[in-house]
Amino acid sequence: MADRAAVARIYGNLGRLLGGKAGAGLISLAYLAIATRTLGPADYGVLVLVHAYAMTVGGLIEFPGWHAIVRYGSQAEAAGDRPRLARLIAFAGVVETLGGVAAVVVAALLAPILGPRLGWSPTAVSFALPYSFAVLASIRSTPAGWLQLRGRFDLLAAHSLVAPTIRLLGAIVAMLSHAGLKGFLATWLTAALAEWAIMWLLGLYVARGRLSRRDFAGGLKGVVHENPGVWRFMLGANADVTVTELAARAPPLVIGWMLGAEAAGLYALAQRISSVLAQPALILGQSAYVELARLAAAGASGARIRDTVRRATEIAWLAAAPVCVCVALFGHQIAQAVAGGGFGAAAGLMLWLAVARSIQLAAPPMTAALTALGRPSRSMLANLASGVGLLLLLPPMLDGLGLAGAGAHALLQAICAVWLLALGLSGQIAERAWRSRA
Repeated sequence: MADRAAVARIYGNLGRLLGGKAGAGLISLAYLAIATRTLGPADYGVLVLVHAYAMTVGGLIEFPGWHAIVRYGSQAEAAGDRPRLARLIAFAGVVETLGGVAAVVVAALLAPILGPRLGWSPTAVSFALPYSFAVLASIRSTPAGWLQLRGRFDLLAAHSLVAPTIRLLGAIVAMLSHAGLKGFLATWLTAALAEWAIMWLLGLYVARGRLSRRDFAGGLKGVVHENPGVWRFMLGANADVTVTELAARAPPLVIGWMLGAEAAGLYALAQRISSVLAQPALILGQSAYVELARLAAAGASGARIRDTVRRATEIAWLAAAPVCVCVALFGHQIAQAVAGGGFGAAAGLMLWLAVARSIQLAAPPMTAALTALGRPSRSMLANLASGVGLLLLLPPMLDGLGLAGAGAHALLQAICAVWLLALGLSGQIAERAWRSRA
């Protein structure tokens, strides 16, 4: 039987986060309309490719620690061990920062080499070095994990408005000043840096009065000992995040490489509009993970965790159905209303992506459950097979079907990911039940 209280808390957290995401979604449509109409499909495609490149490099090299903070932090809180929690957060922050610095360096070194092959204009290539710092936008999982552990989903929701608001204001300035592609690149970079800095400031704000310098008196040497398996867990969780993000961020780069910047721009528009489905899925995974980690720490049965995941997924699918119908009936009008007449060709792709994202709504809760049960590697293997493994099929599908091949590929990935995650979760629950009987 599903844990009704956990499901209620999951959707309570989801509701608070969606409040911010709803506002962010509306703002993003506004800046998207300005950027697409000002730049046109080709230059907008270059903007998308530059940002996707930075985020992909960051996703491959970064080392996020929020999963460890929530899982082991829940154990420390249950034991009333504040120094252990403080040292864990500091440890995750140091590891993540070192990974972030490495990611910025690699992004800067490779940009002049890969940029021209990805269809970047000379303007974009000249801006590649400063834009490498946009990688920092993804180096903020440590404070995010701390906020989740403290239940401050209101602050996470407010933070989701930071980047869209800055992009909107910057897009207006770039449009009015005729700054062109460089103006929009500068705006996107500023938004990324603000997103990074403000999350860390929020984490420090919530830590005031709850953590103190005395908690760090023993240094970080004992973190691995007092959190058994933390390195293995972080490596598994990081590999899972890396594989998942690579599968999501690589297609625009592959499309740009094979079909050019304009095709990448059309794909990015369809992806952005259909992401109204993806955002609830990602947020559902975040809000679910905290509650599932607490259920696992409390010794809840595998069946109880499975039923909680199932109930959360069913509600998400019901919410997604009307959006798919809307895209099917009015996709062409939506694409033109948002981006202008030059982007009407994105309508067919939008439907492919909307259906794929609907199916994949089941993935974040299952990934969260596997991670909470201490088996992020099972989720990683499922995402590796469905995401990176099937990525090898994208070039021939693009070659045979054109841009529609990207949509068919996304649908195939979604089906495989959910099926493999379901198999992994069922296996882990069966193993947990067997151990409890032994």
